[in-house]
Amino acid sequence: MSRGQIVKALSGFYYVAAEEGGIIRCRARGKFRKDGMSPLVGDWVEVREIQGDEGMVWAIEPRQNAFARPAVANIDQLVVVASQAIPQTDPFLIDRVSSIAALKGCPTLLVLNKCDLDRADELREIYEGAGITTVTVSAETGEGISDLIPLLQGKLSAFTGNSGVGKSSILNAIEPSFSISTGEVSEKLGRGRHTTRHVELFTLECGARVVDTPGFSSFDGAELNLEWKEHLPETFPEFRPYLDQCRFVGCSHTKEKGCAVLRAVKDGRIPKSRHTSYVRLFQELKDVKAWEQKG
Repeated sequence: MSRGQIVKALSGFYYVAAEEGGIIRCRARGKFRKDGMSPLVGDWVEVREIQGDEGMVWAIEPRQNAFARPAVANIDQLVVVASQAIPQTDPFLIDRVSSIAALKGCPTLLVLNKCDLDRADELREIYEGAGITTVTVSAETGEGISDLIPLLQGKLSAFTGNSGVGKSSILNAIEPSFSISTGEVSEKLGRGRHTTRHVELFTLECGARVVDTPGFSSFDGAELNLEWKEHLPETFPEFRPYLDQCRFVGCSHTKEKGCAVLRAVKDGRIPKSRHTSYVRLFQELKDVKAWEQKG
């Protein structure tokens, strides 16, 4: 029996980096499917070797966290790549995935790319004020990459962001020999071709370990659950100082009189865009019922 970490999942096979070295190509034992559990990239697993470099994923160790879409586990931080150049990132997408990450106990690192075209100073101010670590970079010119690298070293980071925003380009800027197809941004559509076909874990020479994932659309509808509904306000870090100051117990922080969160928005202590995203998520989640949750 060998221990290792799943670094790639593709076409029903799981590629496990064994602790003693080498990659073992595995199938998963049928028990996982029966139990409604699938191995994920990032999982630490026990492998029963069959022959040569072929094996069977036999057991999955307890997870630090797990995401349904993208299908990854044991992430130290979610790296959200955004841009105010073409294509522009809708702040709601940042707010949605950072809320999901917070629910999982996973910090968010916001990387504002294409600063050679637009420095995105307003976005930086909003998210630094929200307590989210934010760094401004240009994959094209290399600006800010030296600030980003220390934030990645020694951690397993999942990169995500809307298509064409430069996730793969940033990875190539960190490690020029790291060959990932980047695709070209369509000027007509203002978005990029989807170039990442599967979830895969890479180790960079600088000591960072990264997972390149599909874009924001992969999160849609995947995390609508009762736990998120119950803990939504706490997933917005800048709301937390005000949550126990509202006049009424059970305040939704959307329209109530005496709401401390709404007062903070009015006074400029919470950015209006962040509260708008919160209300939008609240509306999405408000009809989720306990009986709708799967086992």
